Amino acid sequence: MKDVRILTFSGSTRSGSYNTRLAELVTRTASEAGAEATRISLADYPMPIYNGDLEANEGVPEAAKALKEVMQAHHGIFIASPEYNTSVSPLLKNTLDWVSRLSADGEPPAAAFKSRVFALGAASPGALGGIRGLMGLRTIMEIGYGALVIPEMSTVPAAASAFDDDGVLSNERAAGLLEAMVKRLIDEAALRA
Repeated sequence: MKDVRILTFSGSTRSGSYNTRLAELVTRTASEAGAEATRISLADYPMPIYNGDLEANEGVPEAAKALKEVMQAHHGIFIASPEYNTSVSPLLKNTLDWVSRLSADGEPPAAAFKSRVFALGAASPGALGGIRGLMGLRTIMEIGYGALVIPEMSTVPAAASAFDDDGVLSNERAAGLLEAMVKRLIDEAALRA
């Protein structure tokens, strides 16, 4: 396998976040499958709430520029998205919106979302595993940013009891979905390596 680089992050910075645990598990699973996997925290990329006047007067935040570089250094990206009232977290949406504003000369609009493949997942205390928020995120990613998002997703219902002491999913169905998603993400990312 070529050197396939996979980036993972969570749309939550909350202590004990189920989605951060999911991003950790995807990082480990991708690494065990032979990819070079890196997990980051959005806490390391603080950005103000997007505002067109702020962008016009001060430019795009340095944190958005740094995150764009990190994203563009990877062939595949996994986003663990918490579901907030059937939608995405404000932190995740704001972060992605800022990054979408960046395109260097010769790059397409929303350049960080091009030439790489994305996978989505969610862990939720509810029975639906965050799927409603993922549908919204998929629309944002595909229609809003023009990203290629694989159809396989990782959904983890009853997240409070879904992870064992080693951080592995105890629910066989959820574990199988995660394995299939990671395999597809690596396979598609390898085409871009």
